[in-house]
Amino acid sequence: MNMSKKYAIGIDLGGTNLRVALVSRDGEIIKKIKEPSSGEILDIIFKTIDSLFSEDVAGIGLGIAGLVDRQNGRVLTSPNLPAIKGINLVNETRKRFKVPVFIENDANTAALGEKWAGAGEGFSNFVLLTLGTGIGSGIIKDGKLLDVSAEVGHMSINADGEKCPCGNTGCLELYASARAMIARAVSALEKGTESLLRECCKGNFYKLTPEDIYTTALDGDSLAREILKDAGRNLGIGIANIINLMSPEAIILTGGLIGAWNIYVQEAIKEASRRAFRELFETVKIIPSSLGDEAGVIGSAGLVFQKVIPHTEVMSK
Repeated sequence: MNMSKKYAIGIDLGGTNLRVALVSRDGEIIKKIKEPSSGEILDIIFKTIDSLFSEDVAGIGLGIAGLVDRQNGRVLTSPNLPAIKGINLVNETRKRFKVPVFIENDANTAALGEKWAGAGEGFSNFVLLTLGTGIGSGIIKDGKLLDVSAEVGHMSINADGEKCPCGNTGCLELYASARAMIARAVSALEKGTESLLRECCKGNFYKLTPEDIYTTALDGDSLAREILKDAGRNLGIGIANIINLMSPEAIILTGGLIGAWNIYVQEAIKEASRRAFRELFETVKIIPSSLGDEAGVIGSAGLVFQKVIPHTEVMSK
């Protein structure tokens, strides 16, 4: 293959959005596209790749929300993206574009992105948590992406809790994700709870967003504040479990929900400090991502450079 090719295409397919970017060898985004991840998802992926593709592209990296079979290029299961279950995305994409294609879990690619060009550059061991529609994680150990499922969002924090689409009961993401917050707000409003949230979305509270909940919480609304704090406490349980299990140097938080850092994340840190071994908690840094929602596409492109182009510096910083 031609080693002089300058770019890779990185894809980040989450439960809500599809992000696709043309990325250079030094981790810089040249051009990016964002689409909702709904409808004929394969057609949408191909259309966006088409608009960025050129002879200068060394390969394509696919970061997908869910369990992936890296060896065979398939999505094993994706609770938030049922339409892609079982599809051999690697084969389909390779057939269409005739370049090397690699697949990885989306939180793993975000962790790779942060290690290569973001908040993880200075750490050899960290856990990245993606806080959005669901909750995902990626683990960097001894400077490399740990080849495990890392489905932290599906650790059970409530043995007698709600049933999750993944098959488990009481999963972390059922209590701490954006979807969990919205479900709780809608349920409370349906029962007649007084709240400023009723005035959002022209009164149609079924269209509430996490941003609405945070903004209303800042206005002093007690329901919105309680939803954020409760989700934060549950996230803190998950973070304490990670600290006790992995003893990382850092936990890097990314995803839409870190916009609510002052209530949601602060509550999580407080809860984690109560639950984790004090000696371990005191040595871990809990910090925001520096790449934000670009970490996934940068990391997916990094997969290509790491595997296709020898002596790449994707993970050597």
